[in-house]
Amino acid sequence: MTIKTLQLYFQIIFYEDRNFQGRSYECMSDCSDMSSYLSRCQSCRVESGCFMVYDRPNFMGNQFFMRRGEYADNMSMMGMSSGIRSCRMIPMHRGQFRMRIYERENFGGQMHELMDDCDNIMERYRMNDCMSCNVMEGHWLMYEQPHFRGRMIYLRPGEYRSFREMGTSGMRFQSMRRIMDSCN
Repeated sequence: MTIKTLQLYFQIIFYEDRNFQGRSYECMSDCSDMSSYLSRCQSCRVESGCFMVYDRPNFMGNQFFMRRGEYADNMSMMGMSSGIRSCRMIPMHRGQFRMRIYERENFGGQMHELMDDCDNIMERYRMNDCMSCNVMEGHWLMYEQPHFRGRMIYLRPGEYRSFREMGTSGMRFQSMRRIMDSCN
């Protein structure tokens, strides 16, 4: 049996104020609501690993992918006016990446299987929309614009029958990227 997802040492430190000032909270896993630790979060430092951060509790709202580094001002860097409210650790994945994307909800319409990044689904597959998907292997980021731009969502292995029901508020996904590096 092979281990496909490795869990190593992951750490992110959140700060109440910009430029790593004010009270701080160290996190080494998922945190669905940071309000019990900090009244607000305006900057953070990723010591190791990769994380998705969200501007609402319970992994909702706008998302931003963070790898090792310093993020001194969340407002100017990510447009998160209310700051970070929750975060999810992204486990390191070794092995294949595989995802099926579908034109319509509930796995309907055109279907295409991806094993690598796709910078534009319209050009590559002549698909106008991607409304559902099945992530079989690996961790992926889906972007609302071609060439990995715009708002994004993080997808881990599982079935996603309706992006609309996930609270993506009318986002149309036009490009997909594998989360491949160890983020360390």
